[in-house]
Amino acid sequence: MMETGMHTGQLLTLLIIALALGMDAFSLGIGIGLKGIRLRDIIKLSAIIALFHILMPLMGMVTGQYVSTLLGGVATHVAGILLLLLGGHMIYSSLRGEAVQSFDHRTVWGMLVFALSVSIDSFSVGISLGMFAADVLLTVLLFGFFGGLMSILGLMLGRRASSSLGEYGEACGGVILFTFGLLFLF
Repeated sequence: MMETGMHTGQLLTLLIIALALGMDAFSLGIGIGLKGIRLRDIIKLSAIIALFHILMPLMGMVTGQYVSTLLGGVATHVAGILLLLLGGHMIYSSLRGEAVQSFDHRTVWGMLVFALSVSIDSFSVGISLGMFAADVLLTVLLFGFFGGLMSILGLMLGRRASSSLGEYGEACGGVILFTFGLLFLF
């Protein structure tokens, strides 16, 4: 019974973190969508983002598991600090009003740069989750699903929405990661 409760708690935590990381893809997707994007490009770009949201946390989790064995009990605090820094950076970036870099999102290079830019946070979170020995397969599948889904939603909404909405998505994701960082520390 206790194992089910812990598994449910872990699942809920992973869902919330996956949604928070997807917010970055959502907010930047709005910016790209505002430039005008074809449906075929939305599907290609979202698939690449989903793939990066699987690969980046996977690499981070492997790194985090290695770091965890080196650090022992300090790993929980280090993971909390990483999430605090990551969440704080996302909040700061959204408040500062960084614009989406101008590049051609239809080229392979443009799609890879965009996918990397919205997935790099997943690597850092993967390091933290690797220190906690989170379920690797579940984590990367959730991150990939929500990264792809949120990018589709952002790109589609960007075709119809004003540019001011994008900043709030990244800030919301940052607040969620920052909160989890605090919870891991205390």
